[in-house]
Amino acid sequence: MSGRIAKISVAVAAGAALTAVALHPGLAAGPASSASPAPTATAGPADTPSNARADTGETVAALRKAVGSGRLLDSHGVRSVCPRCHSEVVTDHKGSSSPLRSSLPAGYGPADLNKAYGLPGTSAGKGIIAVINAGVDPTLEHDLAAYRRTYHLPPCTTASRCLQLLDYTGGAQPAPQDPKKEPHGAFLEEEVSLETSLDLDMASAACPSCRLMEISVPWQDAEDDNDVSTGDFARAVNTAVAHHASAVSISYGYSADVTNTSGGLLAALRHKGVAITASTGDSGFNGGIHQSWPSNLPSVISVGGVTLPTTGPATAWWSGGSGCETRFPAANGQPSSVTGACGGHRAAADVSADADAATGVAVYDTYAPSSGEPFDWVIAGGTSASAPYIAGLFVRAGHLTAVDGPRTLYRAPAAAFTDITAGNNETYHLCADYPGLSTSVCTAAKGWDGPTGLGMPHGLAAF
Repeated sequence: MSGRIAKISVAVAAGAALTAVALHPGLAAGPASSASPAPTATAGPADTPSNARADTGETVAALRKAVGSGRLLDSHGVRSVCPRCHSEVVTDHKGSSSPLRSSLPAGYGPADLNKAYGLPGTSAGKGIIAVINAGVDPTLEHDLAAYRRTYHLPPCTTASRCLQLLDYTGGAQPAPQDPKKEPHGAFLEEEVSLETSLDLDMASAACPSCRLMEISVPWQDAEDDNDVSTGDFARAVNTAVAHHASAVSISYGYSADVTNTSGGLLAALRHKGVAITASTGDSGFNGGIHQSWPSNLPSVISVGGVTLPTTGPATAWWSGGSGCETRFPAANGQPSSVTGACGGHRAAADVSADADAATGVAVYDTYAPSSGEPFDWVIAGGTSASAPYIAGLFVRAGHLTAVDGPRTLYRAPAAAFTDITAGNNETYHLCADYPGLSTSVCTAAKGWDGPTGLGMPHGLAAF
């Protein structure tokens, strides 16, 4: 483990008072009815100049319209952020690896998501949202400040102890990789910095009044799929809990094996009273035997993805992960009506939120030690966007003492969710190829289904 690096951003000092936060009047959006859960058509700050443009020459207004219609990827591509990250960034054109950069945000912002999920216009959550990521991003605080300032959210800084940066061992944040001494490490840290910004921006959008904790594991964990990586994440979760995190979000995925589904690694992700969320992945239905770790664990809230246009109802995102974990009979609180879809085993997802880059969220990130080309404002997607958002809603609601994995979600009334009844994720694997599985593991339908779980949030009653 020598020479490997890490990072974290912890939370505000215990006892620091935080008042309810209202979104800027130009952004505020009222609760959406379950029949019309789409965000507003104007998806950015109210004071955006009409001539704001992307580096492709397109106006930000035109890009927002494309996001709202779900047609953004008709003329743009996507690429993944890192091998183990469950996130995608929109590129300037199909087949390109260069991100679509704009001078002002073109993706959905906090108020758009607020309205889409029928949330109240104010946030009074006072807990700590922890996110775990690989590598070190020295511009993180600057970039988070730009996001929150743009959307009129209250500042969250290290000086105020609203934001604290720590190593996954609980120590101080180390230096980032030097591109001259460790070019591959610096390259990966640049790539993963977008994942880190996405996680903190979504946590901020979900609960503007909450404190933030960012914990970094070594940069190698962004690409290595082994028990060292999953062990690092398990240690980071314990660090987050030791620093009083109310929720922990993981937007990475690894292969499940005997080691990480038992013993100390299993116990590390089982903390009653702490909401631990994990993204299901961006490769659609991934088979009927093993779901990606840690979204497969019974004590983890497995978060899938939806496509969220303004012009119609949300649908299951075609690339959002779903599956079964045959090592476990059920997730905590998961009823037999759900596990039956997986032949009596843990089924994923439990809940979902916007993850399709075609209806993507705005993210601000500038760390570029390797390329020298900062992203600035980009549009991102993936279940890496939905997992930290759901974690933030648990803390915003504040009813954490009863949280025990997804148990409280399955106890919530149906009205606490917008049921997703259209779409499927069988692009890479077909449910029919796995005997004993229900088609509901792959296809959205009334009630629970694999791609979207119980549905997407409608208010805070489920949290």
